[in-house]
Amino acid sequence: GYESEENYAYLENQKQACYIKPQTYEKWKTKRFKNDISKRENMSYDLSKDEYTCHNGKQLKPIRVTQKKSTTGYRSEVTVYECEDCSNCPFKLKCTKAKDNRQMQVSKQFIAKRQVSYENIMSGEGILLRVNRSIQVEGAFGVLKDDYNFNRFLTRGKVNVKNEFILLCFGYNVNKLHAKIQGERLGQPLHKLKSA
Repeated sequence: GYESEENYAYLENQKQACYIKPQTYEKWKTKRFKNDISKRENMSYDLSKDEYTCHNGKQLKPIRVTQKKSTTGYRSEVTVYECEDCSNCPFKLKCTKAKDNRQMQVSKQFIAKRQVSYENIMSGEGILLRVNRSIQVEGAFGVLKDDYNFNRFLTRGKVNVKNEFILLCFGYNVNKLHAKIQGERLGQPLHKLKSA
């Protein structure tokens, strides 16, 4: 699934563990992201005071809490933090485009739920599920397009296109089942991780 506080909350309400890869997962690993002083992730946070500390050693303190409503009607609580003093800061151009003090909006629930999901995807089971998702889901589209040479639907209209797609999926699943039978992998829904 896609990462959002609403999706995390839905999974939590359904009592399902979430294994959603954060949108910025790949960026987190880059040197550019780690050196970007404007990112919340690169600021230290004091939980007892509920304050962030910027690269210049100034505190970003909560000034208000607002409600945000998504297009689906989901409401989230966002805390707005503001730096105590950005005047004469030598890092201001790298940190913010604001004329006044730096402000930052943070959804504490989103961060907490994201952390749980991140820990899940980094666990042994999470790595296994991520590898299998890339093999099973993304690969299916490649097989349909390249191996089956399926570039466009031959029919028109929602019902006809749906029926054509169902037939295509049925053929794909029969071929997949045949490959599992030949490879003696029946009853093994996930591929094992290969070690180097």
